Amino acid sequence: MENEITIIETIENKIFTIRGQKVMIDRDLAQLYGVETKRLNEAVKRNINRFPVHFMFKLTDSEQKELVANCDRFKNLKHSTSNAYAFTEHGVTMLASVLNSDKAIEISIKIVETFIALRQYVAIQTNNSTEIEELKKLLMLHIENTDNRFNEHEETIKYIINVFNSLIEKPRETKHIGFNTK
Repeated sequence: MENEITIIETIENKIFTIRGQKVMIDRDLAQLYGVETKRLNEAVKRNINRFPVHFMFKLTDSEQKELVANCDRFKNLKHSTSNAYAFTEHGVTMLASVLNSDKAIEISIKIVETFIALRQYVAIQTNNSTEIEELKKLLMLHIENTDNRFNEHEETIKYIINVFNSLIEKPRETKHIGFNTK
């Protein structure tokens, strides 16, 4: 169980947000699958019809520069003549079928499970923010529709609204995964 948690944490640290999509970089995937990046990309090129643009895309020069600037493990890409590939969750799944090894299948399953867990986490955070916003509106509506009965509790009510605002603006401490590009 502990080994599985370590694998999932390792995968989480290799997921980035680029072009508004959660992706993994070819070099990280090759490492996880236990193959050379060159071999992984060769397998993809031999099966390119399995990788439409919403499964995989090549990083632009500026995206690659930002990746290198934000992650020390990609410093060897700084002077690379070709840009890295980014694979979406669906592209990662397709890689398992192209690489066709037990390890590729096992790692792909873990990667997909990690993507699913991230989606669930985002959904929960979004739902929490919506609920807080609704509570805040309800409280404000209640205050507006009362006479002076709440004057003695005005400071407490303001405090509650400030807490709601801080929860919306600064959600609970979360682990940052990846980076966003423009």
